[in-house]
Amino acid sequence: MISDGLLGTDGMTQQPRAFVFCPNTLTDAERRAGWRLLFDGKTFDGWRGLGYDSVPTAHWKIENGTIRKLADGQVPRLPDGQPAAGGDLMTRNTYRNFELTWDWKISRAGNSGVKYNVSEEISMAVAPNHAALGFEYQVLDDSLHEDNKVPSHRTGALYDLIPPNASKGMAIKQVGDWNRSTIIFRGNHGEHWLNGQKVVDFDIGTPRFDSLIAKSKYRDIKGFAEKRAGHIVLQDHVDEVFFRNIKIRPL
Repeated sequence: MISDGLLGTDGMTQQPRAFVFCPNTLTDAERRAGWRLLFDGKTFDGWRGLGYDSVPTAHWKIENGTIRKLADGQVPRLPDGQPAAGGDLMTRNTYRNFELTWDWKISRAGNSGVKYNVSEEISMAVAPNHAALGFEYQVLDDSLHEDNKVPSHRTGALYDLIPPNASKGMAIKQVGDWNRSTIIFRGNHGEHWLNGQKVVDFDIGTPRFDSLIAKSKYRDIKGFAEKRAGHIVLQDHVDEVFFRNIKIRPL
């Protein structure tokens, strides 16, 4: 149970008001603001595997109110570390302008991500291992995973494009603790937030962004950086990771 102290009109602190944190639910204020749950804590309603009609349950399970990515062990991998026969988990609906929030915790030396602006058609044409192609909010154990050597591959980054700013180091929780992340994507503008701090800020279609794409792994993928109504994707990158409180607010 968590409590907060509120100031009365006389400036004196009132008795704390206690409330219970209930994951995978919406408050009345959130509903009024237009938020929607993408995960109800019990089912995969609204989700399927990228390139599949159903959820690849060999990769994902629901456990104690979380979506758990099962560790795959020593499976064949591609050069970038992704499984050769993966199972990215994708929303059935697409979203163009939105604010997305979620909680996550990563396993020791783990690697994952949340992708958006994802075209299933482009993904399956370019990456037939069922790996989504889209902008990625990187989720990583920065302390141990070898991707920590590349600034744009660290937690909170716009993967392979923009590293998180210095405030991220103060914001990230230790492995095993829950983090809260937010993506804001409206028009051509995007932001990544980590535990209440903005760590990435970008605008697609600008000379700066075009130059970043030209230097990235995405440079030869036609249409990759075009704004679209895209899917939200939880990445299968072999390692164990947990997600909960996945909420979206169309803008």
